[in-house]
Amino acid sequence: MKLMSATILAATALLSSAAYAQENVEIGRLECTVEGGIGLILGSSKDAICSYYDAEASEPTEVYYGTVNKVGLDIGFTEESVIQWLVLAPSTDAYAPGSLAGEYVGVSAEASMGLGVGANALVGGSSEGFMLQPLSVQGQTGINVAVGITGFQLRTPTQ
Repeated sequence: MKLMSATILAATALLSSAAYAQENVEIGRLECTVEGGIGLILGSSKDAICSYYDAEASEPTEVYYGTVNKVGLDIGFTEESVIQWLVLAPSTDAYAPGSLAGEYVGVSAEASMGLGVGANALVGGSSEGFMLQPLSVQGQTGINVAVGITGFQLRTPTQ
């Protein structure tokens, strides 16, 4: 039942993000390695290291540090995971160094029993004009069920 609820929430998040994404253009990709941890029933907080890839670059063009905070049902533990997002913006010239830094908010759902999956759709950044849309489903290992609101804070190495 919990796995089904998580799947339904993830599908809803992806569909609602698709409508917003149609108004934006893809400017790059953000790949984050998120530390493992324990869900504390009503939430969790995990650190992340992220690399931004310009849409035309094969090597990372910038590094960000982040914190993923979840509020909602979060029970269990996970090992380190990797999440990839498409970075969407109102125009192709919206990105400048450091501009992804800031607060993002959205919904997420994940479930693990050994191997697991998750989905996250987030909006925010320095000008509140960026959207992180799931590029690949989050891969993780552990025993965990999490559904709720996700806050994602990105900062540059100098912040």
